[in-house]
Amino acid sequence: MKLSRPLLALMLTLPLALGARADAPAPTALAPLQGSPVQSQAMQNVYGLLSNSRLAYRPRALDAAMVEDVFKRYLEALDPAKMFLTADDVAGFQRWKSNLAASIRAGDTAAAYAIFDVYKQRAEARLNHARGLLAQDIFQFDGDERWYYDRKDAAWASDATELDALWRQSVRNDWLRLQLAGRKPEEIRTTLDRRYQRNIRDLGELKGEDIFQTFMNAYAGAVDPHTAYYNPRNAELFDQQMSLSLEGIGAVLQRQDEVVVIREIVPGGPAALSGKLKPGDRIVGVGQGAGGAVEDVIGWRIDDVVEKIKGPKDTVVRLDVIPAEAGLDSPPARISITRARVRLEEQAAKSEVIEIPAVGDLPLRRIGVIKLPAFYSDFEGRRQNNGDYASATRDVERILRGYRGEGVDGVVLDLRRNGGGSLSEAIELTGLFIEGGPVVQVRQSGGRVSVESDGSDAVAWGGPLAVLIDRASASASEIFAGAIQDYGRGLVIGENSFGKGTVQNLADLDRWPGRQTEPLGRVKLTVAQFFLPGGASTQNRGVVPDIAFPVTVDASEYGESTYDNAIPWTRITAVPHARYGEFAGMLPRLQARHDARVARDVEWQWWFEDVAESRAEREKKYVSLNLAERRAERERQEAKRKQRQERRQALGLPLDPLAEGASDDGLSAAERNVVEDARREKAAEKAPDPLLRESAAILADATLLLRADPELAGEVLTSTRGRDGRWVR
Repeated sequence: MKLSRPLLALMLTLPLALGARADAPAPTALAPLQGSPVQSQAMQNVYGLLSNSRLAYRPRALDAAMVEDVFKRYLEALDPAKMFLTADDVAGFQRWKSNLAASIRAGDTAAAYAIFDVYKQRAEARLNHARGLLAQDIFQFDGDERWYYDRKDAAWASDATELDALWRQSVRNDWLRLQLAGRKPEEIRTTLDRRYQRNIRDLGELKGEDIFQTFMNAYAGAVDPHTAYYNPRNAELFDQQMSLSLEGIGAVLQRQDEVVVIREIVPGGPAALSGKLKPGDRIVGVGQGAGGAVEDVIGWRIDDVVEKIKGPKDTVVRLDVIPAEAGLDSPPARISITRARVRLEEQAAKSEVIEIPAVGDLPLRRIGVIKLPAFYSDFEGRRQNNGDYASATRDVERILRGYRGEGVDGVVLDLRRNGGGSLSEAIELTGLFIEGGPVVQVRQSGGRVSVESDGSDAVAWGGPLAVLIDRASASASEIFAGAIQDYGRGLVIGENSFGKGTVQNLADLDRWPGRQTEPLGRVKLTVAQFFLPGGASTQNRGVVPDIAFPVTVDASEYGESTYDNAIPWTRITAVPHARYGEFAGMLPRLQARHDARVARDVEWQWWFEDVAESRAEREKKYVSLNLAERRAERERQEAKRKQRQERRQALGLPLDPLAEGASDDGLSAAERNVVEDARREKAAEKAPDPLLRESAAILADATLLLRADPELAGEVLTSTRGRDGRWVR
């Protein structure tokens, strides 16, 4: 999955970290940005990579068709909802498009910045126009107007008058959301004015590196959906995400208004061990070492503040901090913290045990669950063999050892929302469940196919296994789930997966000729396509579950199949591999039990209703601007949540921690209480999860069916490995 995101999304979500004082002066015209020699060299190197048929899996010539594609993608990145630029603006960019291919080859960044400069002017003007609307008498909501917010496929506005109409509806919707949340007109006006000022400020704080990365990703994305450019700072963030570690103080930061606020303290990190910081505290100054000058960081971008606070382990950082309970004009306290290497344990594998109650003569079953959010790996730590590097496989193996000691009856590996990660981790993780053999076939750009195998006969878990996937399970998740399915090693349950069947390598642009004194960044380059041991690719089609749950998001809305330049599905020759089970003969019985159980499972039925409602709302692509209509819908939703809580209590079910205060508050993240917002985020992890519980029940059903029916067990478990007591317990 790409780390990059559209520039408008960056601009409109940066209020998470970038803010404005209530008394901020009216914004002035934003100064134009320019490229640099380093960016010019990086652009030439990226061109060399993407057009090299020996490196790129599907190189694409920078011809007229590709230029058209790059141009289109850049405009979509700048203005995806078509709320700032007009058709005349877009027509005026044609002079830059005509020479775009030559500009990229020569490393000329002028076109990218010239187009952005027009966009920036239009965006600033539009946001100031939105501020002006707040003083007008346009906030009566008794008509039948609608705000059609989904403008992805809309035409560019013909002129400013058409944009005026769009912004009028957008601002009215912002106002109505706050009014429904119980806020008074003057409070609404102040909140929205500050929001639009903050968006203007965010726009002004964008740097050349942001613009350059956006343009380069328009170019890279024209090759295929998963090729991307990372500027040096984002390349470092990628490493941090993969290694689940960083060197710093161990605090999650967020910017509100002009100040950086502590959102969370990472358990076990220097900040937590010091006891000097807590969520809600404001950081207003940062100094290096025991005696370096402390810089005032009020008004800084969040990533610039983070850069100052992070640093090599065993070094000291000094912070000027205003406590959460003190006023912002209070004198700050100065504290010193020694940095250390911090493990991001919250993003690592987690475990729990679900008990399936005894019913009649059916015994209680205990199913272990492993939630794996990513296939993470600390590549540098592994190279150095430091013994404490992060590894998804090592963490899962540790959990499995515990399960063996506890005597659980089966294991569900939850890969929902797992977008992938390290290919080697996917191979090694598969090896925990099979006695060696091929896991994935990799076809390179030249057509050569190599087979990546697990070389160990050791098995960490030989018992009943299920893999839970959804539409957001991608890449390495699909390699693992598909291999388990090909081996007949376990059941795959859930939704059809994402369909990302390509392999990317990170290419360091500094290794290419013509290196500058500053780092150039990296390219995540598609270099191969992977195929399962049985020869099928997961590309575009994904992994199809054995037991399917209702679809939460349609393939036309999300997944590889939504990309217009995705590599098509195909297959190659299978490679010999073991087959431990053939579950087809048992699936009808499992499906029947599943259907009967969910028909009487109230939480499942509630989830199913919510999914259907959510899909219907998305398909509408508009919201009503009628106050009575919106209020009635809000009250209906609140009554539904209350009734469900009462029903949960009556049935002895755990209460939903998110039911209270779940109505739309109309606020952006930058406008909410940081501590309370973080608390709700944590509470979401404890919300009822009928899908996970049902997956455990399906696996428990499978173990009981096989134990009770030796003939079925003989048909399903095709190898002695399945019949030796590991599956049949």
